[in-house]
Amino acid sequence: MRDGDTWVVDGQKVWTSSAHLARWAILIARTDPDVPKHRGITYFVCDMTDPGVEVRPLRQITGEAEFNEVFLTGVRIPDSRRLGEAGDGWRVAQTTLNNERVAIGGARLPREGGMIGPVSRTWRERPELRTHDLHQRLLTLWVEAEVARLTGERLRQQLVAGHPGPEGAGMKLAFARLNQEISGLEVELRGAEGLLYDDWTMRRPELVDFTGRDAGYRYLRSKGNSIEGGTSEVLLNIVAERVLGLPSEPRTDKDVAWKDLAR
Repeated sequence: MRDGDTWVVDGQKVWTSSAHLARWAILIARTDPDVPKHRGITYFVCDMTDPGVEVRPLRQITGEAEFNEVFLTGVRIPDSRRLGEAGDGWRVAQTTLNNERVAIGGARLPREGGMIGPVSRTWRERPELRTHDLHQRLLTLWVEAEVARLTGERLRQQLVAGHPGPEGAGMKLAFARLNQEISGLEVELRGAEGLLYDDWTMRRPELVDFTGRDAGYRYLRSKGNSIEGGTSEVLLNIVAERVLGLPSEPRTDKDVAWKDLAR
C-alpha cells in the first residue's frame, strides 16, 4: 500500500539466506492487485533494521540455520528505495535471479573443485573402499562435473559482453543434480563412516562450507541445492521455454487479475 512517498508493506518470506547478517534485502511486493500475475509487482531495497522487520531462524536438516523466515509488519519503505518503475518489479527481479543462478551454478572452479574433489581424494587414498560399480559411477560423475565446469567457464566468457540470460538456469540445474549425486556416492563409498555427522549444534553460520565439512554434511546440505535459487522444476520450464524455445504450458489464469485468482 502506498502512503504518499512511502510504501507500507506486510508479508512473510520463507528461506531467506543470511537474513540474520544482512543490512539490506531485496523485497519484491505486490503493489497492484488489479492486474494479472507478474504485472503489478514492485522491487524495493529493504533496510533490515527498520521497525517491523523480524528475522527468525529456520533450522535445516543439517542442524544449522543459515536460512531464515522474515516477517514484515507495517514496514514503511520510502519510495527512494524503489528499484525500477512501480509495477515493473518482475522484470528487475528476473535480472537478479539470472545473476543469482550464474553465481550458484557457474562459479569458477579448478579441476576437481567443488563436491567432486573430496570423493576423488577418498577414492585415491582409500583403495580398500573401491568396488567396480562405485568406480563406474565415479568416472561418470567426474566427467559430468568437468563438463559442467568447462561449460560454466564458457558462459562466464559470454557474459563479459552482456547480461546474464536464461542459460544460467541450465548451470544451476546441473549444479544441483551433480551435488546430490556426488554426495550420495561419497556416503556409499565411505560405508558406515559416511553416516557419521560431526556437529548437530544449532548455529547460524556466515558461510556455507561444502568441502570443509564431512561427507554427512555434504549429503544433507546438498538436498537444498534443488530448492535455493529457484527450484529445479521451475528451472526446467525456463530452459524449455526460454533456451530451447518450446511452447509454454497452457495457463488459464494468465490474464486474470491477481485479486480474482482462486486461493
